[in-house]
Amino acid sequence: MLLHIVARGRIGKSPEAELVARYLKRLSWPTKVTELPDTGGKLPVVESQTRIVMLDETGEVLPSRVFAEKLGRWRDDGVRETRFMIGAADGFDDADRAKADLLFSFGRATWPHMLARAMLAEQLWRATSILANHPYHREG
Repeated sequence: MLLHIVARGRIGKSPEAELVARYLKRLSWPTKVTELPDTGGKLPVVESQTRIVMLDETGEVLPSRVFAEKLGRWRDDGVRETRFMIGAADGFDDADRAKADLLFSFGRATWPHMLARAMLAEQLWRATSILANHPYHREG
């Protein structure tokens, strides 16, 4: 299953970009990152068997193991792509949120979208590690 991050804003050469690259390089699952301008730009076409996950402060706060289990179920059900949407500073509107299969939150605090991208990359690495029974993840 392809893990596809579609993010508003250019990350450039920054400490956050280094973190994203470091975690995505560790993943054994295929990954793709698409950057869009803060406004406008053309979203990639959504193919069939794609799940949409929007990072949104109103979303569910999922423990890492629950997040991993959800990705594992989608993979096992034949989902070809899970697309992770990271909005610009103003996030998503209600119409966008209604299209999502999952609204996912890193807590009720507001995070800079570049930092959210790095946090997502780490959680993807953690989730795939959990599914592979790798000792990276520790609970409790």
